[in-house]
Amino acid sequence: MLTTTNAIVLSKIKYRDNDLIVKCYTQKYGVVSYILRNVSSSKKGKSKTAYFQLLSQLQLVVFHKNNRSLQEVKEVKTHYMYTSLQTHVIKSSIVFFLAEVLSSTLKEEEVNQNLYSYLETTLQWLDTNSEYANFHLLFLLRLTKYLGFYPEMATNNENWFDLTEGTFQNDKTNMYAITGENLILLKQLLGINFDALNAIKINSNQRQAFLKMMLLYFELHLEGFKKPQSLQIFNQVFNT
Repeated sequence: MLTTTNAIVLSKIKYRDNDLIVKCYTQKYGVVSYILRNVSSSKKGKSKTAYFQLLSQLQLVVFHKNNRSLQEVKEVKTHYMYTSLQTHVIKSSIVFFLAEVLSSTLKEEEVNQNLYSYLETTLQWLDTNSEYANFHLLFLLRLTKYLGFYPEMATNNENWFDLTEGTFQNDKTNMYAITGENLILLKQLLGINFDALNAIKINSNQRQAFLKMMLLYFELHLEGFKKPQSLQIFNQVFNT
């Protein structure tokens, strides 16, 4: 069936000599892998691959067949043109990191319009804003809402957060108890939107510690989730 869908690029790998396999999160079908044939053997093919940069927002005309592992793209064009997201050094490092996280987390061919809208709008926010030091922290935290393990809302009384249950507590502790600066920052992030991020002032060590905690939170709640291979490079680039 020939159909049109918006899509966000999650990953791409070379296949055989001239083909490319691109994994996208699509608005109509959820996660779908597409094969681009003979893209390395012609100028037309190479120009087509230029569309498929990580986290690009595209409009695809595709041949979609149910239960097929690799779908095919007939036409592609840009749905939203980034102005800085893929060219700015620090923003592009965020893109690389988040694309790896999303590629690991979004695995099922399941339509979720709210999740797609979240990804679309937040990436456009990052593209157009200059105060984004804590963007990836709030992005990951908000993402858990669509994945089913968003922390319960906190009051000012709890003295720790249980990563295994996703709840705030004040009467017990365990090996996954989060306290101190991470607990304070978690409570702050739960109560704000992206436009208020610049009000949160933390240093690079605090930022890395909270990110480490968030990735552990993902590991505990998502089977098969592993820390991104790009994490070390991301921390180096982002905090220089």
